[in-house]
Amino acid sequence: MSQTAIAVNGSGLNCDVVTAVARDGAFVTVTPQAVENARQAWEVVREVAARRPVYGRTTGVGANRDVAIEDDDAHGLRLLRSHSGGAGPLMSAENVRAMLVVRLNQIAAGGSGVDPDVLGALADVINRWLIPPIPAYGAIGTGDLTALASTALCLIGERPWQGGASTARFPLRPADALAFISSNAATLGESALACRDVLELLRASIPVTGLSLLAVQGSSEAYAAPVHENCPHPGRRRVADTMRGLLDGVELVPSRIQDPYGYRAFPQVHGPAVDAAENVETIVTREINASSENPLVDVAGRTVWHNGSFHTAYVGLSLDAVRAAMFQTAALSAARLGTLVEPAFTGLAPFQAAPGEPGSGIMILEYVAHSAIADIRRLATPSALGNAVLSRGVEEHAGFSTQSARATTEAIGAYRIVLACELVAAVRALRMQGSMPTGRLGEVFASATAVLDPQVEDRALDGDITAATDLLPRIAAHGVY
Repeated sequence: MSQTAIAVNGSGLNCDVVTAVARDGAFVTVTPQAVENARQAWEVVREVAARRPVYGRTTGVGANRDVAIEDDDAHGLRLLRSHSGGAGPLMSAENVRAMLVVRLNQIAAGGSGVDPDVLGALADVINRWLIPPIPAYGAIGTGDLTALASTALCLIGERPWQGGASTARFPLRPADALAFISSNAATLGESALACRDVLELLRASIPVTGLSLLAVQGSSEAYAAPVHENCPHPGRRRVADTMRGLLDGVELVPSRIQDPYGYRAFPQVHGPAVDAAENVETIVTREINASSENPLVDVAGRTVWHNGSFHTAYVGLSLDAVRAAMFQTAALSAARLGTLVEPAFTGLAPFQAAPGEPGSGIMILEYVAHSAIADIRRLATPSALGNAVLSRGVEEHAGFSTQSARATTEAIGAYRIVLACELVAAVRALRMQGSMPTGRLGEVFASATAVLDPQVEDRALDGDITAATDLLPRIAAHGVY
């Protein structure tokens, strides 16, 4: 467990910090200014609610927005209980923790009007690894009401934490019920973790491609600076620059006038994925530091604004673009894998079979890679193509960014498998050729040979794929663009 301390202030969260809390157990604290921000908003919203209707605080919600509420306490409890009815498998602990730290940061920004004491309670929940049991199905990109209602019921002690723990109760004021749950924190938390993962894999892809290029005796011409200066897309240029850096000092003697697309068009295909991933990281970072509350408490103006900032269309559309780009670059990885089983490219037996054997070698890796790619293709269907009309027609649009985040998480897992298959094949080919890469690619090769089985006789390769998958984060450090 990490001993890193994260000071939450409502404005300094990013995808790496969310990951450090959600996965590594970084300790969170709340700054005094964050508590003051929340306190001022809490005071203003009560002042405003005393003189005019405030959605969810003095009124019902959804189609009941015009229904006046006199008994705040009873209404707030009914709201939490009715909105906690999700379904399906439980969200993973890391996604729940990501949600908790995002919601903590949102409240710290000072626009929700929730009791400021909830900041300390949420920080305590995070630091004690208390996990509210949250079913996966219940949100469609217009607020994670089910997830946060379930969390609120755990906070007030009406439901146990996952595993049966009944401690860490906090008397959340029922009048604050909607203000607490009206958030997109679960979708944003999962999106933040996905951003971190996809960027890591995209960086790892570049050294893996470099090893494959060496194994097929390819050409470095496709990465030459003049080629990319003439069509200067940012991602494309940085991929080519990184590849040139990896190949610096490596003696290449190309065996053909130009290579297949898997090598020759790598910057043009991988670059869009880099650009798409960096774009979604920018969007998610902006969102997790925003007061996307409805109603938004305006402390300076001593008022509230009813709005639709909970709608995460930016996030969903950008994640849809990432998955489409991920499919393209994963397909190119499989194309390179196809060259690594061909004697015309490697000079080895078909499928890199052991010398003197009519063996199958790494034949099965192609099947595994294409099985994973089929899932990426399925998951790449844009979630934004869906829509829903709910609550008697007053909520007439949904972007399904929640589903986009979930699909991205699943696609990342499949992309890891594709890339691991290519890495196993490239390293095995170089070993069988007796090649010893130098420079930065030599460091990547050494890391791989330290964990990948050198035996080339026909055997099960599932252990190799697992080892290669586990190695990808280390390899990513060599692919920083």
